[in-house]
Amino acid sequence: MDLIDELDLKVIDCDTHVVEHYDLWTSRVPSKYGDRVPHVERDANGIEWWIAGGKVLSPAAGLAIAGWKEPPPKFPAQLDMVDPRIWQPEGRLEIMDEYGIHAEVLYPNVAGFGAGRYTDFGDMELALLLLQAYNDWLADFRRVSDRYVPVMAVPFWDIDLSIAEMKRCAELGHKGLVFSQAPEDFGSPMLTDPHWDRLWAAAQEMGLSINFHIGSGDTTMPQLLHPSAGVHANYATFPMTFFLGNARTVGSLIGAGVCHRFPDLKFVSVESGVGWVPFTLQALDWMWTECGVAKEHPEYDLLPSEYFRRQIYACFWFEHGPTLRAAIDYVGADNILYETDFPHPTSMSPGPVSSALPPRQFINDKLGDLPHDVLRKILQDNAMKLYDLA
Repeated sequence: MDLIDELDLKVIDCDTHVVEHYDLWTSRVPSKYGDRVPHVERDANGIEWWIAGGKVLSPAAGLAIAGWKEPPPKFPAQLDMVDPRIWQPEGRLEIMDEYGIHAEVLYPNVAGFGAGRYTDFGDMELALLLLQAYNDWLADFRRVSDRYVPVMAVPFWDIDLSIAEMKRCAELGHKGLVFSQAPEDFGSPMLTDPHWDRLWAAAQEMGLSINFHIGSGDTTMPQLLHPSAGVHANYATFPMTFFLGNARTVGSLIGAGVCHRFPDLKFVSVESGVGWVPFTLQALDWMWTECGVAKEHPEYDLLPSEYFRRQIYACFWFEHGPTLRAAIDYVGADNILYETDFPHPTSMSPGPVSSALPPRQFINDKLGDLPHDVLRKILQDNAMKLYDLA
């Protein structure tokens, strides 16, 4: 039995990552900026790195891990060592067909999952050009196929520029925007600050979702690592901080009244999983009641769990069985989205050292006990509605 075919599902993968090609910025940004423009250099050990202004940004093929022969944090030294279909828009469609995926929502790598690293360049004129070049390049995917769903980066350091870029990219086919869960890490006000209200209002008016990918704040925090644990154990455990960081983001948005003031604005917790959702919402409801929030904010007309159900989504990829069912039972199927995190480490991408089932098989073997109407919502309908794909 193949559930995708049986139910005629168009599975939407709500978290995948592009692999930025080596000429993305050098072919689009004026040459006068020289080596300050991100480009790729190969070191003496044969490893290729993204470099800008003499500073190393990241390994060029470091997150193109799908099917790789070694477990993370080991990575391919060069992009030509991986399946080229991972980074080629045309070839990537072949992998999607193999996986049973109809469409992919596309997230970045090099400039950070919330566009925060654009602020590292100092020259904000250059930062804007780099960001716009990325958004243009991402829009090219949609020109190849409407099965690609781009979500834009925005120059969050300037609200007027951000709104202008939102309008420009919406016309190019972008369906939402990536945003840092901790803009204060990059010199901007916290998410809870009214500073952002004009941006939220513009996104609401344009029907653009706000997508918070885990790790979209400052990810250089040494306290996440424990040298005595070992390289692989560290890599396996520090993401827990990122997963639960999105729970904090959800609580902050609700507590600061953002959801109340912008009732039609949709937020997405990306790559966070969903198992934390029932506990977080039950805890928020309890604390909300016990801490006198209704008296302090009589304008808040809903409980945190009700705000969540109205306008917040969360994505899962490896979860199944009781963990997934608990989230669906508590919050409802309308707020759950499916993802694979392709082609990242620990994504649902089978390979020599990965125990991941191919997505089509995972859906059959691990999700087959869910009611068909629930499957249709979490695999297709919710994302279709959220990203206006119908």
